[in-house]
Amino acid sequence: MTPSTRSIPGPTSHTYFSQRLRLHYVDWGNPDAPPMILIHGGRDHCRNWDWVAEHFRRDYHIIAPDLRGHGDSQWMVGGGYNQLDYVYDIAQLLHQKDMTPVTVIGHSLGGSISLMYTALFPENVKKLVSIEGMGPPPSMLEERLNQPLDKRIHDWMGDLRKLSGRQVRRYPTLEDAFHRMQTENPHLSEDQARHLTIHGSNQNEDGTYSWKFDNYVRAFPPMGVPYDETWAMFKNITCPTLLVRGLESWASDPIKDGRVKNFDCPLEVEAFADAGHWVHHDQLQPFVDRVDKFLAD
Repeated sequence: MTPSTRSIPGPTSHTYFSQRLRLHYVDWGNPDAPPMILIHGGRDHCRNWDWVAEHFRRDYHIIAPDLRGHGDSQWMVGGGYNQLDYVYDIAQLLHQKDMTPVTVIGHSLGGSISLMYTALFPENVKKLVSIEGMGPPPSMLEERLNQPLDKRIHDWMGDLRKLSGRQVRRYPTLEDAFHRMQTENPHLSEDQARHLTIHGSNQNEDGTYSWKFDNYVRAFPPMGVPYDETWAMFKNITCPTLLVRGLESWASDPIKDGRVKNFDCPLEVEAFADAGHWVHHDQLQPFVDRVDKFLAD
């Protein structure tokens, strides 16, 4: 499969509401087929799944949401972004559209959201694929969590103040934004990078271009569900689960670091060579072939 913006028919665009936010998702049709949801990562958008959706759309009814603060979904005002709210938004979407039991594929932040949603609603998920969704390596988390809570809160406040004064980066032309996309992930083909740039940016009133995501999504809350308790929740997952990572990524091996011990479900782990954090972009055909095999078993 050769990624190309010209070969991908566009899905239809829809909105739904969660916690009074107007949120966006796309629907690839085929409503009589089994449901599948694709959940993107941080500072990304729903159209990053287009090549994966194109592959699976004949066999599944696929929807792909823009998380709050991302893509064409509304930004938060007067509050931060945290994982529980993201999970609630996904729960609302699937509940409102009556699309369970569902097959779930998530990447990065979306992979973490997918794992938590499945742990909370195991009866709603038929199969789960999480691409680099286990979060930072335990060693990195330990370093952060060893900091006193007051320091974490002060750091978070400082980050928010910096973000409040941070100007949204403006690219003179769409071509400049496209080159920035290529720099971010050198594995991307020219067609992939251009497609992601077109759907991931808005043109400003002065004619420049900026990325669609809210800069405040960069701020990580100082408190939340503790990581060890989150991992312990994974024992609630009952469906077959596939954990995916790229060998060129910062993500650690969940087998070596012991996090696979938190799962009691049928579990498979796959690492892809010549792939970084965006495995589904960097090794598209091997990725969809592996997921095909997983879904068929």
